Amino acid sequence: MDFIHEARKHQDQIVKDLVGLIKIPSLTDPATAKPGAPFGHALRQALDYTLELGQRDGFKTRDLEGYAGVIEFGEGSEIMGILGHLDVVPVGTGWTFDPFGGTIKDGFIMGRGAQDDKGPSIAGYAAMRLLKQLGITPKKRVFLILGTDEESGMACMKYYKKHGEIPHFGFVPDADFPVIYGEKGILNLKVAGHAETQIVRLSAGERPNVVIGEAEATLIGAAKADLFAFYLKSHHLTGSVHEQDGLTTYAIKGRYAHGSLPQEGINAAWHLLNFVGSAYQDATSYELATLLEHYRGDALGIRVFGSHMGFLTMNLGIVRIENNMIDLTLDIRYPQETNDQFILTQVDAAVKKVLPGLSTTSIAHKGPLFVDPQSKLVSTLEKIYRTYSGDTQTKLLTMGGGTYARSFDNFVAFGAEFPLRQRPSWVGQVHQADEGYEIEQLILATAIYAQAIYDLACV
Repeated sequence: MDFIHEARKHQDQIVKDLVGLIKIPSLTDPATAKPGAPFGHALRQALDYTLELGQRDGFKTRDLEGYAGVIEFGEGSEIMGILGHLDVVPVGTGWTFDPFGGTIKDGFIMGRGAQDDKGPSIAGYAAMRLLKQLGITPKKRVFLILGTDEESGMACMKYYKKHGEIPHFGFVPDADFPVIYGEKGILNLKVAGHAETQIVRLSAGERPNVVIGEAEATLIGAAKADLFAFYLKSHHLTGSVHEQDGLTTYAIKGRYAHGSLPQEGINAAWHLLNFVGSAYQDATSYELATLLEHYRGDALGIRVFGSHMGFLTMNLGIVRIENNMIDLTLDIRYPQETNDQFILTQVDAAVKKVLPGLSTTSIAHKGPLFVDPQSKLVSTLEKIYRTYSGDTQTKLLTMGGGTYARSFDNFVAFGAEFPLRQRPSWVGQVHQADEGYEIEQLILATAIYAQAIYDLACV
């Protein structure tokens, strides 16, 4: 079966469905949360939109009280799952496209969520529709499960596991090809308490899993403009300084990135701590900057290398400092060779050694995921990817990012980013400004997912 040919025949409809979904600003909004819409009105709207696509095309659909939705296809006792999510991270700044416009330019669909994870989720849905249009009925039940809280804690999947039918195996279209068979553990730590500092106020970051791309710090007294200009130049940064009513506010622009890859971003809040620590001889800022300087956690005593997953990483995701009260949130991704209790103990000891007024607590934790790379699931998906892409070189992967795959047994992440396809400089990555997804990749992913459903659930 030539699924690429079939996907191209329906390209206009696939693109139209995705653009319509991108236009919904599906950000978590507690202010509009209510029964049936636990994460707010916009996410309720996004879930309704996707379930209506399923109803339009003749699939069975289910709504799990707004936490998740299911589009079902096929018959049988065994369930294959495809897990996508409809929520997106905050927009941030620096966009040249409307983040919820779904603009099409030079073969790319632009918008927040285009790649993470609306585009891949639509590819999964389009794959099911292709099979249905071809008259192919899976011998297993295929569930496209669409969650609404992946970026903020996965409460949607916790709810689904209590109230929904559990799939026996499947994949998550929310990462990279060929196949991601391992995901690092994810540990969010809060470092909080009292410490004397000259910082009047520093509030930056919205999510632990995003590198802080911009930040401001306010201090008492006249500006140290020359020192700040020198700091910015030395670190190849941009920023500004503003004086008013005896206060000075320093602002730095860094670069947003996914918190699992902190080395790809520039943490503006860390740079402010580093500047204040040096320019003002502020001991608290200096110690915090020193502890958090290395994204592999060297100064925290948690540098660990994993045989499959590589180095542990650490991201400073949220900073709140006011009235000498410190509140930081760290996002730590760790390989299976260590564990959350060891990391917590090490971080707490390292912090207390230099800032005894601060304590470290665990606020969220998900253990590592590991599926045997020689398993039937992984080997089948790998073969499909290599056949359709022609890529025989890229190795099977592990990653620091967390997907829905860790929510169920025998799940892996499978696409939808093709490692050998280049993206223009004006197209941003996931969690960055000007996020975009190539239409050609959308169509290829649709074909690959159709083949995966066929091979794993139809024959």
